Amino acid sequence: MSAPTAAPIPTPTAPGRLPLIGHGLRLVRDPLPFITSLREHGSVVRIRIGPTPAYVVTDPALARRVLVADAAHFPKGGKYYDALRVFLGDGVATVADGDTHLRNRRLMQPMFSKAHIAERGNAMIDQVRTMVGAWPEAEPRDMFAGMNEITLATFLVAVFGADLPPHLEGEFTALMPEIMRGTIRQVLLPSWISRLPLPSNRAHADRVARLRALIDQAIDHHTDVTTPRSAEVDGASGAEACPHASQARRRQPGGLFETLIGVEDQLGRRQLQDEAITLLAGAIETTGTTLAWALYEIAANPTVERRLREELASVCRDRPLRYDDLDRLPYARRVLQEAIRKYGVSWMVTRTTARDIDLGGHLIPEGADVVWSPYLHQHDPSYYPDPDTFDPDRWETDRATATRGSFLAFGDGRRKCIGENFAWVELTIILATVLQLWPRFEMTSPAPRAQAIITVKPDALTMGFHRESAD
Repeated sequence: MSAPTAAPIPTPTAPGRLPLIGHGLRLVRDPLPFITSLREHGSVVRIRIGPTPAYVVTDPALARRVLVADAAHFPKGGKYYDALRVFLGDGVATVADGDTHLRNRRLMQPMFSKAHIAERGNAMIDQVRTMVGAWPEAEPRDMFAGMNEITLATFLVAVFGADLPPHLEGEFTALMPEIMRGTIRQVLLPSWISRLPLPSNRAHADRVARLRALIDQAIDHHTDVTTPRSAEVDGASGAEACPHASQARRRQPGGLFETLIGVEDQLGRRQLQDEAITLLAGAIETTGTTLAWALYEIAANPTVERRLREELASVCRDRPLRYDDLDRLPYARRVLQEAIRKYGVSWMVTRTTARDIDLGGHLIPEGADVVWSPYLHQHDPSYYPDPDTFDPDRWETDRATATRGSFLAFGDGRRKCIGENFAWVELTIILATVLQLWPRFEMTSPAPRAQAIITVKPDALTMGFHRESAD
């Protein structure tokens, strides 16, 4: 990276800022139109979040410099991550760059190898089939809430094993949406407001504390289930328990989290909580949102639905989906990738500058927030012609090369999402299972509007499912 130039390019400031709150009102009221409008003003545009300036990178090539080529000069940080740390702690997604991040990422990496995920694949499919098959026929379903519920349950089976107490799953489902809303509020409002003893701030802190308590229960349950006991004692009689009990306990299917349980002495309990919460937030919010949008687009595009069903029938015939089938569903993968592209899934992510930096000719001062937006980059018409059109075929090999470097939904560089492999597996399992078990589905609500929280979610989306096809 070059040193700051003698005559840097003036960095334009986005219009519409207000005293004290800057562009905060626009970021709260119409964040997606606002963030995409910044492209009109230049490759780097200054906004103000409260009194604090932030520099939005609208050019995907410059965003890749921030994330990959010059990542050492743009460590993870800024208002977005300060707010996320309130409930994620110092998980692998939010911990500062350096030796701690590198160590923790290396400790977690085995969890997300393809072989490790494959061992849990069929258990994930069983969980999804049970839940999707139990939907009442023709009853309108809230698809955002429903997909988050399924992705959470599938995540818990994969990560903690198949016997987590039901009350934990229920509380996770209830807490996470409220925590996400509280977090984005802390990102967009001036930091001094987040420190006031307001009811909303106290409620957010209480929810985060409860989430940590639940995670601790899940870790303790997982440790208890997967630790053999050779001499359990009956409390009433004092006699040794049946020896088959410990054998059954050892045969319990383990979860991906066993990898971290095994190195708890290196991480510590607080760090173990942080990593579990980080995985939980990523698994639910991004995956559930993507699936809700994908099902909406499938319902709105009969040709896409027909091609998906034909592909699935050619692979599975009349039998249920198996884990080995997933790599033979390329069109399903393209549909999911296009849903991720069109809807973000994240719309605002931040870095900070480690020193005065020249970025595309613009001088960015040390300690400044630098914003990049997957939603913005993935709607850039120079990379994605007609970006508001849902077109899975744009991901065919001969066309996808034109988008190289601009698809940033999972980040890039050394901080790229560690769970990407898991996300593709979970997404494909759930989409394929819905298609297998329900020959027909339809919209029962008006077309949803995109709403930016942490992810870009539908404001209202209900669908009805039918066991008989329309033919």
